[in-house]
Amino acid sequence: MITAAEVSWRYGANPVIDRVSVTARPGRVLGLIGPNGSGKTTLLRLLYGALRSPSGTVSVDDAPLSSLSAREAALRMAVVVQETGGFDAPLTVAEMVLLGRGPHLSTFQRTGQADHEIAARCLARVGATHLGPRAFAGLSGGERQRVLIARALAQQATHLLLDEPTNHLDIRYQHEVLRLVRGLETCSVVVLHDLNLAARYCDDLVLLGSGGVAAAGTVDEVLDPAVLEPVYGIGIKRLDLDGHLHLLFQPFEESV
Repeated sequence: MITAAEVSWRYGANPVIDRVSVTARPGRVLGLIGPNGSGKTTLLRLLYGALRSPSGTVSVDDAPLSSLSAREAALRMAVVVQETGGFDAPLTVAEMVLLGRGPHLSTFQRTGQADHEIAARCLARVGATHLGPRAFAGLSGGERQRVLIARALAQQATHLLLDEPTNHLDIRYQHEVLRLVRGLETCSVVVLHDLNLAARYCDDLVLLGSGGVAAAGTVDEVLDPAVLEPVYGIGIKRLDLDGHLHLLFQPFEESV
C-alpha cells in the first residue's frame, strides 16, 4: 500500500499539488486522471520520491518513504516514467531489462542465470522477445515503452508506478500493457489521459483539478458525467455496454 497524506508541490509561485491525500491499495490499480496541468505526474513523482513534499508524508506499507534507502525503495517500488532522452548508452534490449535486477544484487555481484531467465520472461510478457538482441537506442518510442515496462517487471517490486504507460503505443498494445498491469498481484498506480482506458483497467481513481482532488473512489463513482464535466469542461455521456463503462465526449454548444 502507498499512502500520501497532505502532500504538496509548487513550481515557483504556482502550486500544482496542494495538500493532497491518496491511498493506493494492495492488489488494485489506482488511476490518476485529470486535465493537462492538473498535477498527475507531479503527484506520481511525490509518491515514488523523485520529489519530496515540504508538507505531509508518503508511506510504503506503513514505512515512511523518507526512511528507506535507495535499494530498499527499489525493492518495493518499480517505476516507469515518460523518457525524453538519454538513450545513447550502448545497451541491447536484453541488457536494459537486466538492469531491473539491480536491486536484488549485492555490490559487485553480477547477474546470473536466474536473472537472465527472469528478464527473458518479462520481455515475453510485453511481447518483445524478438527485440532482445537489438540496440535499445534504435527502438521506436512504442518499442522503448514496452522494454521499460519489462525492466520494471524484472525488478519484481511489490508496487508498480507508471506515468502514461500507453504513450507511443498503438491501440493493441495499449490494451495489452494495461491488461498486464491489471493482472499483476501488485499495488499499481498509473497516470492516464484516456478515460476509457481508465474505466476498463483501473479499480480506483483519483481525479485531480485545480491543485487538489476533485473526486476519489471507485471507477463507477468517479467516472460520473456530473463529476467529470466541471473538471474537463466538456459534455460527457456515459454508456454501459457489454459490462464495460464507456464515455462519449461532446463539446458544449457555444452560447450565441
